[in-house]
Amino acid sequence: MSHDVTDRKFSILFDWFDHTDDGWLTRPDFEQMAELFTAVARPDDHENRAAMREAFTGWWDVLRDTGATDVQDRVGRQNFIEVMRTGVTKPENFEHLILGIVNALMRALDTDGSGELSADEYVRMYDALGVEPETSAAAFERLDRNGSGSISHAEFRTAIEEFYLSADPEAPGNWLLGSPSPA
Repeated sequence: MSHDVTDRKFSILFDWFDHTDDGWLTRPDFEQMAELFTAVARPDDHENRAAMREAFTGWWDVLRDTGATDVQDRVGRQNFIEVMRTGVTKPENFEHLILGIVNALMRALDTDGSGELSADEYVRMYDALGVEPETSAAAFERLDRNGSGSISHAEFRTAIEEFYLSADPEAPGNWLLGSPSPA
């Protein structure tokens, strides 16, 4: 796997999670991400909200349990990138943590049971998660692989898998949080 592409994507992810912009990730950063994600679900959607919280807590636990944290219980960028490559993306962790978040998020947002997100729903979702609408609108264009004007649950899962697992710099999922290419 090309480390250049994955390092860039995981660095973008690190910046997204670092709510204090201090160059460190802590458990409160993961708790805050969980709150952002659960806020897009209906307040009475206890099952999906709990699944997202559990996955973010588990993600932090993997970072901590693999020794990525320092003595102040913080994770720096390089340790985060390394554990993303070697721990979080391991099949058993990836399915439970990352795809657990994706599945709960899609169930929470798919209130009409269509199994799809329109461009507007997709951009609003990512805007609520702190991603600029320009970034998510451009990503939507790449992720709507069949040109239907919506992203299915399967297309979204594929995009997430590409973001976390693909070394192909042209994989559409790489653009979920912005261009994986250096500026």
